[in-house]
Amino acid sequence: MDAAEMTKFAHAKKIAQRFVAARMNALALADFPGPIPPDLASAYQVQDEAIKLWPDAVAGWKIGKIGEDIQAKYGSHRLGGPIFSRAVKKSDGLAPIEVGLFVGGFAAVEAEFIFEIAYDAPAEKTEWTIPEAAEIAGRLLIGIEMAGSPLATINALGPCVIVSDFGNNADEIVGGEIRGWREMKWEDLAVETFIDGASVGRGSAAFIPGSPLESLQFIAGNVASRGLPLKKGTLISTGAATGVHDIKVGQKARVEFKGFGSFDLVTKPRTIETL
Repeated sequence: MDAAEMTKFAHAKKIAQRFVAARMNALALADFPGPIPPDLASAYQVQDEAIKLWPDAVAGWKIGKIGEDIQAKYGSHRLGGPIFSRAVKKSDGLAPIEVGLFVGGFAAVEAEFIFEIAYDAPAEKTEWTIPEAAEIAGRLLIGIEMAGSPLATINALGPCVIVSDFGNNADEIVGGEIRGWREMKWEDLAVETFIDGASVGRGSAAFIPGSPLESLQFIAGNVASRGLPLKKGTLISTGAATGVHDIKVGQKARVEFKGFGSFDLVTKPRTIETL
């Protein structure tokens, strides 16, 4: 490792330490904790260091869209981040789910279609086609990603900042299965999001660019190239089907998957105990 690489690694490790400490203590960050990574490869280095520091196992991955106007700049149309085991909340669709938000940070509700990986992906396989991704896709579930970060400006600062802080993921709420999804049309999997009773977004699985399977194709290659190939049972949150909807402490949200179930969320300040 030459001097430039050593400096880059030191920056990545320090940024990861700051983000992990803020998340562990449920504290907001006023600014990005260091020099913003210049590219996605550097940002994933920060994320990988943070994953090593986080005291929990990776249970899944979330996928986010990179804006079409900047995809060429970053060389990617999507980005990813880890979902940790203790952040996964199972819902029966009956009792409201309580979620903690970073006070002074960022929080948003995202309706998601979630794959559960059917079997281990080949560890050395870093290039995937959509049909190959479909082969390892198991059950398709309804759910919600609670996007969240100690950094309020995370989305405004761009993809490299989002990737650096676990892809802006806080919690994953997982619901029931969509049986027979392979025989369905993506546009028939409709969903609507409400905050405090008002509709804030309508969509379907077809709103995810290229389909949820293209999200799976992306993340399968992304994580394998980082030495973290997909394993059986891994959850893949494929993207925001109705948009990214900001939410504040005290607000309530409801997400309705037409014909497949719904979720009710109540929010409170995030504390160390809710991590």
